[in-house]
Amino acid sequence: MKVSTRGDYASRALLSLALHGDGQTPRSVREIADKTGLPQPYLEQILLALKGAGLVRSKRGVGGGYVLARMPSSILLAQIVSAVDGPIVAGDFSDPHTDGACDHEGQCVLLSIWASAGAHMREYLDSFTLEDIAAMARGDTSWPEA
Repeated sequence: MKVSTRGDYASRALLSLALHGDGQTPRSVREIADKTGLPQPYLEQILLALKGAGLVRSKRGVGGGYVLARMPSSILLAQIVSAVDGPIVAGDFSDPHTDGACDHEGQCVLLSIWASAGAHMREYLDSFTLEDIAAMARGDTSWPEA
């Protein structure tokens, strides 16, 4: 699985809100873009998707912007990526043993492996909360081993 630019940008935007927001005062798209180096028009689209997924709230008008909709400790990295990229899977394959998927030699075993790879990726991304990532970014905890 490859994390898309949208998934990376969404994660960076929410990390910025976790690092620099107080949970009450909205931060403008421009401010988030300036802090993260992300392109503002693309960031606006991503924040709308994150709002639709219930990860951020917005306030319109003067002093408006975005805040996290939940505590950083309750937002999983997998939720952020899924909000903008859809389900985390290793490929666009059908489930094993459905829709004639096993009509060809070796296909069932490979479909099972791809499904398992996606499940492992989801499990790994679920092991990081936004709070964990913010602590790593601040240098409070160590980064994951490569």
